Amino acid sequence: QVQLVESGGGLVQAGGSLRLSCAASGRTDSRYAMGWFRQAPGKEREFVGGISWSGSSTDYGDSVKGRFTISRGNAPRTVSLQMNSLKPEDTAVYYCTAGALVGSSYRWNDWGQGTQVTVSS
Repeated sequence: QVQLVESGGGLVQAGGSLRLSCAASGRTDSRYAMGWFRQAPGKEREFVGGISWSGSSTDYGDSVKGRFTISRGNAPRTVSLQMNSLKPEDTAVYYCTAGALVGSSYRWNDWGQGTQVTVSS
């Protein structure tokens, strides 16, 4: 099992930027993809972005394409999410996740506790 800890959430005005980070610990014997989901009150959890172990493959949810960038950190088993041009509808709890990239599909196995992002209008 992988333990995931998110950081970097907070309150920002519309049009602003935030950077989320996630560090994984626990299993160090395998290489895994990492990603981000978000969930707003009353809504289903939504895919934000995913990145392969090497960082060579990335995917994004349609609502964040062109505004958010996912990247691997310098430290092993870390991932960041740079969020630019934030909108009030980006307000949600953001969850870090880890899993496997099988072909072109992700299989997410482990989840962090989440970090709140609030965008004011």
